[in-house]
Amino acid sequence: MSLVFTGDEFREGLKPIAEVLERTKVKGSFFVTGRFLEDGKSARLLKKLYDKGHLIGPHSDRHLLYAPWEDRDSLLVTRAEFRQDLQDNLLKLSKIGIDDVEEFIAPYEWYNQAIADWTSELGLALYNFTPGLRTPADYTYPQMGKKYLSSEAIIRQLLDFEERNSLNGHIVLIHLGTDPRRTDKLFNQLERLIDLLKNKNYKFVPLNEF
Repeated sequence: MSLVFTGDEFREGLKPIAEVLERTKVKGSFFVTGRFLEDGKSARLLKKLYDKGHLIGPHSDRHLLYAPWEDRDSLLVTRAEFRQDLQDNLLKLSKIGIDDVEEFIAPYEWYNQAIADWTSELGLALYNFTPGLRTPADYTYPQMGKKYLSSEAIIRQLLDFEERNSLNGHIVLIHLGTDPRRTDKLFNQLERLIDLLKNKNYKFVPLNEF
């Protein structure tokens, strides 16, 4: 299975996640926007992670929404806008020494066939979290009402899913930071989650070894 971390404007989880992966000897995959890389401290830490064998890739430059939530088959960007934005993200990665990029996770993890085709044209493979997993709901906060999921609820759902389906070959996505209104950060439960899954004999690999 693979642990994937995505980040845009919020980055407070990067350092604690890096520390957990170091302690547990787990390799992860990090996908960040150009906006994320504008913070020099975060960019330097990502380069250190890359040098240690973690996968670092693009998540779009400005975290664009490619398709309307209510009509996934429509587009909110042109092919030229998509290409320019993604190439800007790749250039910022290159500037910190990350060049051999072959994987991409779309902003909001929301895309359609056109986006998949345009990604392929740029020589990148498009990935997403495994359907049915609720770990990406770690962006929610209590003021969102019924949409909010606590970290405990997310972990419970993941373990229930694992018991029914197994997580072999699955991609688990966690955000590198969240709105300050969410104080219950899922990334603070990462070490516990890794230990639970290691005890079930799962091996964690970055996406380029998937």
